[in-house]
Amino acid sequence: MQTPIRIGTRESQLAVWQATQVKELLAREGTAAELVFIKSEGDIDLKTPLYEMGVQGVFTRSLDAALLSGRIDVAVHSMKDVPTQLPEGLQQAAVLKRGPVYDLLVYNNDPALFRQKDYIAHIATSSIRRKAQWLHKYPNHQVHNLRGNVNTRLKKLKEERWDAAIFAQAGLERIHLRPENSVLLDWMLPAPAQGAIMVVCRSVDETAFHVCQPLNDVTTAFCVKTEREFLRVLLGGCSTPISALAEIENEELYFRGSILSLDGSRKVEIEKILPVDKAAGLGKTAAEELLERGGKAIADGIREAGKSPATGK
Repeated sequence: MQTPIRIGTRESQLAVWQATQVKELLAREGTAAELVFIKSEGDIDLKTPLYEMGVQGVFTRSLDAALLSGRIDVAVHSMKDVPTQLPEGLQQAAVLKRGPVYDLLVYNNDPALFRQKDYIAHIATSSIRRKAQWLHKYPNHQVHNLRGNVNTRLKKLKEERWDAAIFAQAGLERIHLRPENSVLLDWMLPAPAQGAIMVVCRSVDETAFHVCQPLNDVTTAFCVKTEREFLRVLLGGCSTPISALAEIENEELYFRGSILSLDGSRKVEIEKILPVDKAAGLGKTAAEELLERGGKAIADGIREAGKSPATGK
């Protein structure tokens, strides 16, 4: 009898949904699997802003450690949470077909108010990418830190007097929690790899790698690789407002990327379109061009501000 593949997951409703997707996809391929629950630092400490927690891998370190120690065979991550450099001894086993990529605004008060010049809206998010883009568009608004899993954040939004909070569209829709009082923020460029799910295994585990290969979506994998190359060259993590989105249509790769200052006052963005067969390395070249066009000054300014900016995530 086949020994089930042990799938490591965080305990949040969304993380369990993602791991269950992997379990069901493996089952379709004839591979038995079971879920193993692992607590992460990002789930345990819900008060400290993410930028103060070291950020890189805050939601993935515990799962990766369990993987390296042999407690689990594969780990399932929201790909946007995964550092661009995987820990030594781990490899990407699959990237699932991507879900919705954009962010949503869940509101208590009519969003039409936000467009009024003198209205000061109170918006909640723990992401400095979302904060910077929001303040770039609405510089007089106030942004508040909001941590916790999706359910916790929705509950807190109802309890507070904030006007609205920002969530990932994929996160809310996957677990059927998108409220009616929400609008798509299609002007807000997403985090690199947002909406994508990544499966990781040990580099020496040929069995786990092999059984996960049928789950890999080549188009998604190519797009998120481009976005993460862009992020890696810019040396960005959750503490840097970097956004990127690569999409393939009619055999062409359409790429958009940006970096903003923490307060949203400065922004440098870039767009590229290339045939897919000539688009390898586009993330790297786009990042290098963006740095030359003013992105380096913004990135340097963020680093000089130190590890304790009085801003979100």
